[in-house]
Amino acid sequence: MAAYALSPIDLIPDFIPVLGQIDDIVLVPAGILLAIRLIPGDVLADLRLRAAVIAERPTSRAGMVVIIAIWAVCAGALGLWLQPG
Repeated sequence: MAAYALSPIDLIPDFIPVLGQIDDIVLVPAGILLAIRLIPGDVLADLRLRAAVIAERPTSRAGMVVIIAIWAVCAGALGLWLQPG
C-alpha cells in the first residue's frame, strides 16, 4: 500500500478534479486496514507490546533542541553556499 500511496502511477490520476483525490482517500486507508487484518493476532499483540515499551523510554528535550539547531545551521549554511554572488 505504501508503494501505491507514493507511486506516480495512480488508479485515477490526481489531475481529474475530485475523483483523483477521492480514490486516494478511500484506497490508502482501506489498504492499511487490510494489512492490519492480515497480521496474525499474536504477532500484532507482540508488536503493540514492543511499541509500548519503546514509548516508555526516557526522552531528552535538550537533545532534540541540539539536533534541530544543527539541522538549522546546516540549512542556513547550505542556503548561503547556494546563494548567487
